[in-house]
Amino acid sequence: MSRQQPTDAATAVLPLLENRSVTLIGLMGAGKTTVGRKLANYLSVPFRDSDAEIETVSRMSVPELFEAYGEPEFRALEARVIARLAAEGPQVLATGGGAFMREDTRAVLAEKTVTVWLKADLETLMERVGKRPGRPLLQAPDPEAVMRNLMDVRYPVYAKADITVCTRNVKREVIAAEIVEALHHYLEKEVAR
Repeated sequence: MSRQQPTDAATAVLPLLENRSVTLIGLMGAGKTTVGRKLANYLSVPFRDSDAEIETVSRMSVPELFEAYGEPEFRALEARVIARLAAEGPQVLATGGGAFMREDTRAVLAEKTVTVWLKADLETLMERVGKRPGRPLLQAPDPEAVMRNLMDVRYPVYAKADITVCTRNVKREVIAAEIVEALHHYLEKEVAR
């Protein structure tokens, strides 16, 4: 199987998913959207991004929502949107970095999806988020310290995901192919139980 074209494993994954989605979790800059689109293409399912969906339903950007309503209100809206999207599988769903931190959201995702943590190191994340301004949680004098703190708080929770795939500075096709392989392995073991 080619790293660029994981067709055999991708073909095998869809029936094993049944009606579940694949949900990508991780910090901002982990590649949930870019890798997610490629993964959806490999699996021949739709790609959905919870942040984009939130912006559509609220008619405001995520930074505007944070500023207008604060993080708790944003997270409540995010939880409702993710619960609705998770029920619309099979698909690849990319979530915001804080979504998986809510226990109720984790429960919905555990029931209706297979969760994949895109784990990245600090250097990779900082390089990527530096290319995209407007991240509400990084509007601070020391964004690297904020990111380090987010990693300390969130990584132990992200580790509860069904699958962990380390993301790094390689083509998104490589990471998407690794996710397909990990999904195939995970789902085959699930069937064997």
